[in-house]
Amino acid sequence: MAKIVVVGANHAGTAAINTLTQNYDHEVVVFDRNSNISFLGCGMALWIGNQISNGDGLFYSNKETLEKQGAKVHMEAPVEKIDFDKKIVYATLKDGQKVEESYDKLILATGSVPVIPNIPGKDLENVQQVKLYQDAQEVIEKLKNQDIKNVVVVGAGYIGVELAEAFERHGKKVTMIDIADTVLPAYYDKPFTDKMKKNLEDHGIELAFGQSVTEIKGDGKVEKVVTDKGEFPADMVVLSIGFRPNNVIGKDKLELFKNGSYLVNKKQETSIPDVYAIGDCATVYDNAIDNVNYIALATNAVRSGIVGAHNAAGTAIESNGVQGSNGICIYGLKMVSTGITVGKAEKLGIEVGYTDFEDTQMPAFIETTNPKVSIRIVYDKKSRVILGAQMASEYDMSMGIHMFSLAIQEKVTIDKLALLDIFFLPHFNQPYNYITMAAITAK
Repeated sequence: MAKIVVVGANHAGTAAINTLTQNYDHEVVVFDRNSNISFLGCGMALWIGNQISNGDGLFYSNKETLEKQGAKVHMEAPVEKIDFDKKIVYATLKDGQKVEESYDKLILATGSVPVIPNIPGKDLENVQQVKLYQDAQEVIEKLKNQDIKNVVVVGAGYIGVELAEAFERHGKKVTMIDIADTVLPAYYDKPFTDKMKKNLEDHGIELAFGQSVTEIKGDGKVEKVVTDKGEFPADMVVLSIGFRPNNVIGKDKLELFKNGSYLVNKKQETSIPDVYAIGDCATVYDNAIDNVNYIALATNAVRSGIVGAHNAAGTAIESNGVQGSNGICIYGLKMVSTGITVGKAEKLGIEVGYTDFEDTQMPAFIETTNPKVSIRIVYDKKSRVILGAQMASEYDMSMGIHMFSLAIQEKVTIDKLALLDIFFLPHFNQPYNYITMAAITAK
């Protein structure tokens, strides 16, 4: 029986612990610096925006559950050092007690931390970051203050956009600032980012794009945000600029990717034998570019946790790789994507073609609500293998992106997709549906 130490118990760590305790008889010891585990941060904006009544349902596991399964769990116990040569983990418990745990196998699931640039005024009262359960609690409590009328969100990625909607639902005047000239550029091309920009503006969100924050001003408490192009009144500022891998305890010993994440293979093995890294602190294999990449998503974290745990326990399996499948829903506008965009392909030097199509979900004779669906499929110009897809609609067409994810993984061509057996029934879709039509009309 081996002794396996897991450092970190959020999505990846919890998946690893469950895999170990439910399939093997190894000794499992867990350290986590937080007071809770398995928090679904992607549900924070729903909670903050009163779209769900409380945050209790955003947890799917806890210390007691994992201990019933056989793990020894230390909460509020930050790991301070790891001796990779002697295989010892050093941590301090909540009561100040120093703990040393030896290991046969080590799984690092240390996650990511918010990027907080060194902006003058970032330490003023009501300048917030929103990642942990406690962060969301703090923001919700502050929103009860009627003096908070103007909220500035810095960063137009997924979290920033979701929070902008949440704050506007509280009746706040919301301004969103980003150095980029659009919203969600990492996941969508211009036709789709334009849809989201219009969606936000139609709901009263002020967009201040192509601007860099230079200072946050206030007398003890935030009062305004200054950019290189203007000033914006602010009673609360939320910094949602992005995240970076939390590599503090291993960066001096383990091989790192260009962004500082732990470089792992498809078994989640690091550069040191018997040490695995999973979740947001580690790389993934990106099938869309056939190379190592960093894509911090909860789904990737869970899968990597399962793979890493099996390998640490002695069962050799490899990841299938990932496509970075993702989605968002803002004021009813649903957007999903997988793989790479045309813009990303250009940056990577990959020559791609793309095909766009838009049509209603169901035939025109359907007299109930029948929203339009927009789709873009991106493919390699030479091999014609599908490399990405984007979809947008007020209709929930999200399941379609899973097919595209599999298509990228299995290297399906745009021409094969054109003749795919897709069923037709008026209740669901059209005989010449948008997926078939987008593929057929590809050059």
